[in-house]
Amino acid sequence: MSDHGTIILASASPRRTELMALAGIEFSVVPADICEDVLPDEIPSDHVMRLSREKADTVAIATSGRFFVGADTVVVLDDRIMGKPADDVEAFEMLSALSGRNHEVMTGFTVFDKVSGIRLSRCVRTEVTFKSLDEREIRAYIATGCPMDKAGAYAMQGGAVHFIRSICGSYTNVIGLPMTELYETLRQLGALDGDRI
Repeated sequence: MSDHGTIILASASPRRTELMALAGIEFSVVPADICEDVLPDEIPSDHVMRLSREKADTVAIATSGRFFVGADTVVVLDDRIMGKPADDVEAFEMLSALSGRNHEVMTGFTVFDKVSGIRLSRCVRTEVTFKSLDEREIRAYIATGCPMDKAGAYAMQGGAVHFIRSICGSYTNVIGLPMTELYETLRQLGALDGDRI
């Protein structure tokens, strides 16, 4: 594939890389290095959309290729973004807060066509319900180390798979990339083989 048609995933997430590969999309990975702080009064959906655009744009400036995919995922409880826990204590607090409750997983993604200048962004929301967790379960999960680099201190595809009672919406969104919506957007822009303009 020539640089003119290359799809670049602007993410260091191995989970997003795996999802793109599972969808049969040919792509390269160039992680984006940006500040991911939440701005004052920024609501979760605006936050993930802004970061997805910044990731795609930052990598597009410095990298050859045509289509650039940026994404950002957050866990939202009571309209509050739950980031990655700083330590075991914070991880315990987060998981205790999620226990027995519904929360939202939001992913903003952007596909930027460097040739046409077109930039399409979407925010996808999935409702997740946790079962009630006891202290032993939470501490055992924290001991695995898995929560420390995960938004909301959990990963559905990891050791927290038995925490989730139900999901309403995109399954892959909870992992970090809503693949149906992303695939549709890539097709809309002609980024996939057979659709390319």
